[in-house]
Amino acid sequence: MQRLLLGIDRLSTFVGQVFAWSIIVLTFVVVYEVFARYAFRAPTTWAYDASYMLYGTLFMMAGAYALARNGHVRGDFLYRNFRPSLQAKFDLVLYILFFFPAIFAFMISGWTFAAQSYAQHERSMFSPSGPVIWPFKFLIPVVGVLLLIQGFAEVMRCIQCIRTGAWPQRLSDVEELDQQILAAAAEKDPEELAREMARTGHIPGERAGDEHTGR
Repeated sequence: MQRLLLGIDRLSTFVGQVFAWSIIVLTFVVVYEVFARYAFRAPTTWAYDASYMLYGTLFMMAGAYALARNGHVRGDFLYRNFRPSLQAKFDLVLYILFFFPAIFAFMISGWTFAAQSYAQHERSMFSPSGPVIWPFKFLIPVVGVLLLIQGFAEVMRCIQCIRTGAWPQRLSDVEELDQQILAAAAEKDPEELAREMARTGHIPGERAGDEHTGR
């Protein structure tokens, strides 16, 4: 089961990391548009459509990746004080009552939305070039499927935690900076830590690209 859960994490991570490159393309589009507009007095007819599609793609395709990293917003000021089994029970109830119904509705309405756009060969109304936008809209049901798969993995983790009292291992390629600093501060004097960070430019013991318990 653990291999399956980590495999789902890897799928969400792969998709999120691949589409993260959209930010590079988006940056190029915005810079080019500004340069062409103010340097050559020749604004493009496609930059606006390209920018909102790229941003929307980045935002949507990162959803399952953020869920795999346990990165979505929650009321941590209460949640972090619960024991793991109680955290898992809260998560399980919320997944069943809110997450899965919302994802199913998202997938169904997204598919209808995209299919209508394809049938009409819909084009953007926001610029003279009017690019087709149905491929962009078909990302909605795709994102729904990815979130559904990752949600299944999270539910399995909740069930395991309720049974064992501890969160199972989670795939992770980054750690939050504040967590690294707090962990390092717990091991050495804060003033010494600050001096070492100022001298080396990084946090002592900083890691990336490993697997660890993510809760």
